[in-house]
Amino acid sequence: MSKIHASRAKQGELQVKKILSGGVTRRNLLKTSATAALIGAVRTAFPSGAFAATSGPEVSGVKLGYIALTDAAPLVIAKEKGLFEKHGLPDADVAKQASWGATRDNLVLGGAANGIDGAHILSPLPYLIHTGKVTQNNQPVPMAILARLNYDSQGISVAKEYAETGVQLDASKLKAAFDAKRAAGKEIKAAMTFPGGTHDLWIRYWLAAGGIHPDKDVSTIVVPPPQMVANMKVGNMDVFCVGEPWNEQLVNQGIGFTACTTGEIWKGHPEKALGMRADWIDKNPNAAKALLMAVMEAQQWCDSMDNKEEMATILGKRQWFNVPPKDVLGRLKGDINYGNGRIAKGTDLYMKFWKGGVSYPYQSHDAWFLAENIRWGKFAPNTDIKTLVGQVNRQDIWRDAAKDLGVAASDIPASTSRGKETFFDGKVFDPENPSAYLESLSIKVAS
Repeated sequence: MSKIHASRAKQGELQVKKILSGGVTRRNLLKTSATAALIGAVRTAFPSGAFAATSGPEVSGVKLGYIALTDAAPLVIAKEKGLFEKHGLPDADVAKQASWGATRDNLVLGGAANGIDGAHILSPLPYLIHTGKVTQNNQPVPMAILARLNYDSQGISVAKEYAETGVQLDASKLKAAFDAKRAAGKEIKAAMTFPGGTHDLWIRYWLAAGGIHPDKDVSTIVVPPPQMVANMKVGNMDVFCVGEPWNEQLVNQGIGFTACTTGEIWKGHPEKALGMRADWIDKNPNAAKALLMAVMEAQQWCDSMDNKEEMATILGKRQWFNVPPKDVLGRLKGDINYGNGRIAKGTDLYMKFWKGGVSYPYQSHDAWFLAENIRWGKFAPNTDIKTLVGQVNRQDIWRDAAKDLGVAASDIPASTSRGKETFFDGKVFDPENPSAYLESLSIKVAS
């Protein structure tokens, strides 16, 4: 809320109290249009219905970024369904970003400098920005994670030329084909969306589990999500990892196939987050909570199977993703056409948005992202994971927002850790002992 609006609302509050103290009845008050207008103005100034200036958002809007990926749905739906307005942020703006690099650059600028205040973002990226690992001149920009936006439903897709290998979850089936291609003097290109981001980590984990070193046996390249399909179509890559709807679109266009979904690598894995500049939260704590409540409510809407068709139609609109709704819908419902003769209906590999603690930003999950980025050299081996997670992960704000939103106690995790996590290849990550996990991995940056 602006200072002017806050001042006017305060004056309105005092006038209302003065009139009421004079013994005028509510019925008589409403007979006068001036007084009715006054009450309406105060209520508009404070959408929550409270009359104390400290209870409402400090600002009426926030600038948010998103990439055209299905897991941006909570921000899109919050905008489309008027949830930002409902929670006191009628001027919230949700703007498409060209790439994760553009998202980073606009977060560094900040909303006040024509950038953005927060974004739908790869879960590790706020940490890379916070520490200055990916910013110009390595300048740290304090960041915060307020919520997880979704679990699962990313994909690892392979060019059609590898269909005969039979590659699925076991990437080792690509080794012979990759060796032959390299022997012929050709480069193997594995595309992901941002170095150190979730898609980078998923494809690295998958390749390494199959005995393929992602830094020695292939060349990793960066391609923005909406450009993945076009680049594979013209032969610019052999494999890629990205979120939906781009794996589905690849299959629908007959260009390649899905080897596996990321939920098969790590079932119920965290994916995108709601990341915000820390200074925006510090300046606007009430607005930060209001923003989070709008997004959480949108996540609940997105999670309902009854809403999937409408959701696919909304996301497919020109102003959002500009894709056919069918490219979005199938995998939203757990129906997966892998494109290599495998079709799975009604699986549990659909994208999750709410049930089971999805929205809560478990600190143990952020610890895994940091451990993997240590594995691949983005962070130093002596990085204090626990301290860094404590600086960026604001699960405390999530808990406050959940309480104000009336979230059932049973839907609020009791702990900041989900405990040990087990991967498809049998590896176990214990958030209490990341070093043991790293030591158990045979392929890493130093190997």
